[in-house]
Amino acid sequence: MLDADFFRRWMAATAMSVDREADRLTALDSPIGDADHGINMKRGFAAVRTTLEKETPDTPGGVLTLAGKQLISTVGGASGPLYGTLLRRAGKALGDAGEVSEAQLADALHAGLDGVMTLGGAKPGDKTMVDALVPAVEALSAGFAAARTAAEEGAEATTPMLARKGRASYLGERSIGHQDPGATSSALLVAALTEAAEAADE
Repeated sequence: MLDADFFRRWMAATAMSVDREADRLTALDSPIGDADHGINMKRGFAAVRTTLEKETPDTPGGVLTLAGKQLISTVGGASGPLYGTLLRRAGKALGDAGEVSEAQLADALHAGLDGVMTLGGAKPGDKTMVDALVPAVEALSAGFAAARTAAEEGAEATTPMLARKGRASYLGERSIGHQDPGATSSALLVAALTEAAEAADE
């Protein structure tokens, strides 16, 4: 079972990973976006980590809801509302339970993903964060490591795609050949789940 401490570790691991990969995220965003994805994500998850150090929600749902609110208020562009919606919807789906199962987490992330797809109007194949999140959520039933692999492969698969949503869609065929930064940061979020699980086993 996964408790609030697990979810705090997940958010902290995400913040560390995004901080480490911020320059790469921005480099990916430069040719097809506003060249600020890494900067925005770094600022947002740093704020999440700081907030969760000051406030200590005692439920998994509380941790995700607070993290989502923080991302909405600190991340610029479309990423804040999209990531915020993902985590807030997932947190709401988990409710007030003190502990949740991996299956419940998978269901909650599915609810969060539905919120992202509704808000952004994106579907798989549109070259967005959805292309990493959909396979990851589907693979969660096989474990965190399987979800991580699925997310990373999903992000890499965006490279030959034509962008149909977001800033990159304005470039038309020039968006082909570039890995989507949102899918890449989503893969970091999923990979951090595995790190949190590994830390729990130590």
